[in-house]
Amino acid sequence: MGTRIGLGLLGLGTVGAGVAEILQNPEGRHPLIGELELVRVAVRDLQRSRPVELPAAVLTTDPETVVDDPAVQVVVEVMGGIEPARTLIMRAIAAGKSVVTANKAVIAHHGEEIASAAAAAGVYVLIEAAVGGGIPIIEPLKQSLGGNRIERVSGIINGTTNYILTRMAQEGAAYQAVLKDAQDLGYAEADPAADVEGLDAADKIAILSGLAFGGPIERAAIPTQGISTLQSRDVDYAKQLGYVVKLLAVAERLQTTTQDQTSLPLALRVQPTLIPNEHPLAGVNGVNNAILVEGDPIGRVMFYGPGAGAGPTASAVVADILNIAGIRQLENANGCLDPLLAANSWRACHLVHPNAIQQRNYVRFKAKNAPGVIGQIGNCFGACDISIQSIVQFDASEADAEIVVITHEVSQGQMHDALKAITNLPEIKGLIAHLGCL
Repeated sequence: MGTRIGLGLLGLGTVGAGVAEILQNPEGRHPLIGELELVRVAVRDLQRSRPVELPAAVLTTDPETVVDDPAVQVVVEVMGGIEPARTLIMRAIAAGKSVVTANKAVIAHHGEEIASAAAAAGVYVLIEAAVGGGIPIIEPLKQSLGGNRIERVSGIINGTTNYILTRMAQEGAAYQAVLKDAQDLGYAEADPAADVEGLDAADKIAILSGLAFGGPIERAAIPTQGISTLQSRDVDYAKQLGYVVKLLAVAERLQTTTQDQTSLPLALRVQPTLIPNEHPLAGVNGVNNAILVEGDPIGRVMFYGPGAGAGPTASAVVADILNIAGIRQLENANGCLDPLLAANSWRACHLVHPNAIQQRNYVRFKAKNAPGVIGQIGNCFGACDISIQSIVQFDASEADAEIVVITHEVSQGQMHDALKAITNLPEIKGLIAHLGCL
């Protein structure tokens, strides 16, 4: 048996309690778990009842004492939010302690700073639980897929929105009604904005992109559209046309004809997207997540599973702890970081302007039910060199009609110009929806 490794846990909520539960019950698990000792745990309220029992002497309301405790070698941050999590992570690194975190927000916004500090201090910051819950995706991108030229990473990476969209598609339910059910079931927070406005998914695709393409991603520059304004009518129309609607996060490498190869151009986006029924991501329902990685020479691989919850996320946290513990037990003679495990940035990347993003589009207009309207819409698209895959009229009345168009792949700059021209037509009463389409 090796030397026991002291853990300091910041947060004892859903995920923290799941981690503690695994550590307290090592039977049948990897033997190294028996070498881990939960030394200090930071909580908000000492009197609160919890699903896992810990000695009172272990608990504290001061997270800094957890980080500073000399018996703690690895700090596990599962408190969430950007502050004080960032400050505590940086404090742990400065003290020469490795960190395991499930915090996608702090990594998406401050990952470069944290990684640089960790490299300088010779410690690890591992983040497997920050994206996809229990789905192993971070380490595969760092290691198993490292020999590939990654072209595209796309995924359904928010369980709350996927639950809502699944119910809307299968039952024809309205968004607000399903959101309330999700809150009642604990899938959505009382303030669901981070999920339903796409912010959580944008944090996660920023992290995945940095690993897949090798450079830091400017989180604030990611075009982000959530599902809060999505109407059940568009979900129904998509179904009739052979698609399902999912909140999709996409990161892809763009081809460039310029001679400047100093920075890799990437197109990132988060938006409700029509996915063909035969596509691998179309069958990902409920609170499940899936990430599709496309590269050369591997082709297409998909990682699928529960994207949140105490069990799956705690599983990923403990896996990271074991990675660090295993290295400490081996006591590598040169004392250097494993370059694949550390996964520092190795090139510059930049996000292209949203107008340069190429994709297919779904748009729905409300128009007067008059002869020639579809032709005028087609002319506007043609004038902007946009090819139309299909144009369908739904729910026509004496006065109005709904016109749904699916385009072929086109730049969003061209799309913007076409939509401006179409909405200026006197026969068009409004652009009701604009979604992505695979």
